[in-house]
Amino acid sequence: MGTYLNPGKSSFEEAVHSSIFVDKTEMIRYLNSVVKTRHKYVCVSRPRRFGKTMAADMICAYYGRGAESRELFESLKLSGTESIETEHGTICWDAYLGKFDVLRIVMTKFIKEKTAVENGLIKLQQVVVRELKKSYPEIDFFDETDLIQSIDEVYSTYDRKVVIVIDEWDVVFRTRQNDIDGQVQFLNFLRDLLKNHSHIALAYMTGILPIKKHGQHSALNMFDEYSMIQPMQLAPYTGFTEEEVRELCSRYNMEYSDISSWYDGYRMTDYIPVDKRAKFRLGEYTDHKISIYSPLSVVSAMRNGIVDNYWNKTESYEALADFIRMDFDGLKETVALLMSGARIKVNLKGYQNDMTSFRGRDDILALLIHLGYLGFEGNENQGRIDSEQGEVFIPNREILEEFRTSTESGEWFNTFALLHASEELLKATWNENEKKVAELLERVHDRAEDKTYNSEAALSYSIQLGYLAAEKYYTKIPELDSGKGFADVVYIPAPRYSHLKVLLIELKYNQDADTAIQQIKRNEYPERLSHYKGNILMVGINYDKDTISKDQKFKHHTCVIERA
Repeated sequence: MGTYLNPGKSSFEEAVHSSIFVDKTEMIRYLNSVVKTRHKYVCVSRPRRFGKTMAADMICAYYGRGAESRELFESLKLSGTESIETEHGTICWDAYLGKFDVLRIVMTKFIKEKTAVENGLIKLQQVVVRELKKSYPEIDFFDETDLIQSIDEVYSTYDRKVVIVIDEWDVVFRTRQNDIDGQVQFLNFLRDLLKNHSHIALAYMTGILPIKKHGQHSALNMFDEYSMIQPMQLAPYTGFTEEEVRELCSRYNMEYSDISSWYDGYRMTDYIPVDKRAKFRLGEYTDHKISIYSPLSVVSAMRNGIVDNYWNKTESYEALADFIRMDFDGLKETVALLMSGARIKVNLKGYQNDMTSFRGRDDILALLIHLGYLGFEGNENQGRIDSEQGEVFIPNREILEEFRTSTESGEWFNTFALLHASEELLKATWNENEKKVAELLERVHDRAEDKTYNSEAALSYSIQLGYLAAEKYYTKIPELDSGKGFADVVYIPAPRYSHLKVLLIELKYNQDADTAIQQIKRNEYPERLSHYKGNILMVGINYDKDTISKDQKFKHHTCVIERA
């Protein structure tokens, strides 16, 4: 056995023989279905502590030539799985057991912060080719610095395909964030090593980040990606499932409800079987939705008998704090909402799968999904799941504790004060307390720092900031078209809060609130929402910038609320 070539079964065997081992070997059945096919390129991205290394150890133990793992796998779930029927024959559970040379490369051993990427890649090739030469001394290798050619020489001599397992493939983007030339060089190396080679039976990469998305050097397009956003067939192997956690709770005498509230919350979308797709399109199939638990935290709680925050034992809270304090408009308010239990709509299409190319709030939220700080659920409608648009949320109490620790500094005081005032404003609106609404709007405006009113457009922005808390319960629609005009802001209840009233808000600047209500009626805005008839609050708000007060900063709002 070598360090890089055919590392054997010892690492996986240690995991199997540990006091707590959750059997995920059925994952091999799926990998066997893509071995030596066009789908043999598999990239798995998950947060730290979600079992990436154990899965890589398992792959090495199963496929590796000379690992002698039959007895080990015969005692595990894989051996009880059904064979896979294909057009070209039957693939039984042990079809590829010990059949390939396995190259296991942990990229953090070669890509260092203070070492040039080029030098790291040279060293990588030298040490792997050295092991190839030891295993195949009869082959006259042409160039010991050329890994690709050396692998091909083994293949051409013995017709032996390889399984390449690359762990922490994304290290260059995490530790050398500003080394663009190094990143390009690294991606070129991976492309040349993996793409269009007949000697590869399976290429399996793991990391925290998905494959770099844009630019001429994102040429790893042969990979199928299995991420926290779209895990597909590998969803059950992303973390612990509910069934697995219930079994552990029973074995270790732990309260399932406690474990669930602390470590559950990641919502995964699994593969939809062919025979279930018609039902799925009719909305009658929901088994593709899987709840996943944080594995390391669950294991720690079981071993210790204490339900606690184990996340912070493996990563400093500054990792989160640095991202959520970034100066993107609305990011801090969004974080405050998430911490209050809200689910926030997000568009992930612009995220470029790195830790530096942030263009707005949603890019930060996308990164936090991949880091495990946020859960994600894609939009689902009429048999289609949108994996790039959906809702984000804080998945569990453990992660909420991380957010709380990361927002304890004074810079967050105004944000949380604004949210508190906004919650009061929303309640006052529901209660149709016009005087209280006007009073609270004054307070919210004072919390809005330099977001002053100097026009109706600025007033609209500030009022939407005032109703920040509404985004926890509603879908916000600025400027709803009624056919006769545009309502300034409309809040439509989210499906799970369908009992709440629609808020139809019209704003006036230096006029009066009654005029706002009359405009709502005249332009027939409620008719645009006829299916909510009887459950609509018309809210007219006016801001009079010329109101006289002893305090020159005084802002005067008035409010009228009527039902429709």
